[in-house]
Amino acid sequence: MGPFVHLRGAALLLAAALPLVLHAQEFQMPTPAELKMTSDPKAPGADAVYLDYVEHDNDPLHTESIYACIKVLTAKGKQLATVDLPYVMRSYTIVSVKGRTIHPDGTVIRLTGKPERLMTAKSGKNEIRRAVFTLPSVEVGSIIQYRYRILFNDDEYSSPFWQIQRGHFVEQAHYSFTPFQQFMPHSGESGLTTSTYLENSKGHVIHSLVWWYNLPKGVAVKTTMHSYKVDVTDIPPIPNEEWMPPIESVLYKVLFYYESTPNAQQFWVSAAKDWSKEVDKFAAPSKTIRRAVAGLVAPGDSDLVKAQKLYKAVQALNNTDYSRAKSASEMQQLKLKPIRNAGDVWQQKAGSSNEIALLYLAMARAAGLTAYALKVVDRDQGVFDPSYMNTGQLDSTLVLVGVNGQGVLVDPGEKMCPFGDLSWKHADAGGIRQSASGAGYAKTPALGYDENQLNRQGDVTVDDHGAMTGTFTFIMSGQDALRWRQDALENDTTDVKKHFDQWLQPMMPVGVEAHVDHFLGLDNPQENLIAYVKATGTLGTSTSQGMLLLPGLFFESRGREPFIKQAKRLEPVDMHYADETTDHVIYHLPSGYTVEGAPQNVQIPWQGHAEYILKAQQTPDEITVDRTLARAFDLLKADQYQNLRSFYQKVATADQSEMVLTKAPTRKGN
Repeated sequence: MGPFVHLRGAALLLAAALPLVLHAQEFQMPTPAELKMTSDPKAPGADAVYLDYVEHDNDPLHTESIYACIKVLTAKGKQLATVDLPYVMRSYTIVSVKGRTIHPDGTVIRLTGKPERLMTAKSGKNEIRRAVFTLPSVEVGSIIQYRYRILFNDDEYSSPFWQIQRGHFVEQAHYSFTPFQQFMPHSGESGLTTSTYLENSKGHVIHSLVWWYNLPKGVAVKTTMHSYKVDVTDIPPIPNEEWMPPIESVLYKVLFYYESTPNAQQFWVSAAKDWSKEVDKFAAPSKTIRRAVAGLVAPGDSDLVKAQKLYKAVQALNNTDYSRAKSASEMQQLKLKPIRNAGDVWQQKAGSSNEIALLYLAMARAAGLTAYALKVVDRDQGVFDPSYMNTGQLDSTLVLVGVNGQGVLVDPGEKMCPFGDLSWKHADAGGIRQSASGAGYAKTPALGYDENQLNRQGDVTVDDHGAMTGTFTFIMSGQDALRWRQDALENDTTDVKKHFDQWLQPMMPVGVEAHVDHFLGLDNPQENLIAYVKATGTLGTSTSQGMLLLPGLFFESRGREPFIKQAKRLEPVDMHYADETTDHVIYHLPSGYTVEGAPQNVQIPWQGHAEYILKAQQTPDEITVDRTLARAFDLLKADQYQNLRSFYQKVATADQSEMVLTKAPTRKGN
């Protein structure tokens, strides 16, 4: 469902040309072929398929009608017999729930009873509930059919969101939307008359109906006399490929919504101006802010020192996105007022990520620095799409602060993020920004691979049976360091160690167990984070010929490189951020053994995208293996996938190199 709009004015008057009540169709009996089908050749291996899905939305009548017909093909597909429908109490309700199960022999078992109403969550006056019902006697081969209606309150409406792509293959689906009279495709010929008008949450009168969509090739939103329609066939299930962008950014969908302008560029110009005014009002350098800044910076401080001192101060505050925000009753007991401006954040020593970012903006300006705010999408949740005229897709506030004539982009609301760095969620992200020439579009830079480093150093001793002991040092900068520091904000050291061990274990060869001993720099984001690790276990395998086989690449022996098994790609690749991993592992060989086979030196370039380097050096008593994998991209289009896969296939082959040790023959007479 789309964003709510409000109806203002007199009640709607419905002419005889439109029915006062939309009566649901009776269930149609499936065809003999549908009853007998045991699989769908268009969806090999599917647990279930939608034979039909129909949705009718009618804003003048405040209703949404849903019908589904599903074929159950496996035992797992029987899960679709339970239907769970969330709804917001007092905004709309779910009524007229009907359903039935049809067995392959044509036997019909009707749904009896009413759905169970369960409360999921409550926030203020908003109460999220669920209507849950289970179709009876569902077996493999059954067809389940159900329908229901959603009734909206008289003064609150939600424009439809059509989720074209679902969890299972859809053979056919039909969607239609009847909007308010003035937004109908041919409103002049409508039999509906009204003296109402719509306004958005800011009180602006709505003039346009627009739609945002991602549809299969050849499918479009069509118009009839009074409605908008989409008909689709053979829709694949929701994709599940590794390293996908956020799912909402790739799904087939249509979202209708009412807006004050149909022009996206005009919308964002206006939205950016409104947002910029709100930012300036919140971040106004009040007396509270100026006093705070005077106590933090010295008159002789350079711009850089000022910016860093202020950043350190706001980072030290209680960020309620990483802790628990105080309830209204707690605020009242502590005599704290709701946060309305940056001064309130400073006085309460607490705020959300966005509030703390705007506090930094206010303090930087109070210190005489040029500073502008940006608001961007959280790339962990979505991808900014300017064609979707909704500021709700923007989540995170950043600040561009001027230092000696240069702009430094900082992430004050991202707890434990070093000055001058960004969380990957806010890098290569679109949104809006302030500037000297006014508010407008923004795009943050992507992170470089040199900003996200993981250096793994190991010292491994192996005996003549293949048992090993080892000590390892993990040196992290950038996103890995940020991840573990944020984990430490929400967990004690014991739990952080446990989580780190779980992250470590897939890197270890089969038969080897590793545990972190301690960390350095866990509470200091300006330094590299270092983890000291100890490992023991069985690393090698002895052969009957007296050879000892060891993995040539210690950390990569399990062959975890991505994309190897996936021959084709439908969706873009989102690897979050560029990075570089370097390994330096020294193997101390058992007495009396020599190296017969060692990893070969390899260099695999992918021009402009990635590079792999493997080197091995040996002495009589030890062998040293160095490996570097640098990846200089975060996002790739699906049409570049074959080059990506080819690179990682070569990397995987090199990573499976073995080390072969042989025991020197014993001299006679010794």
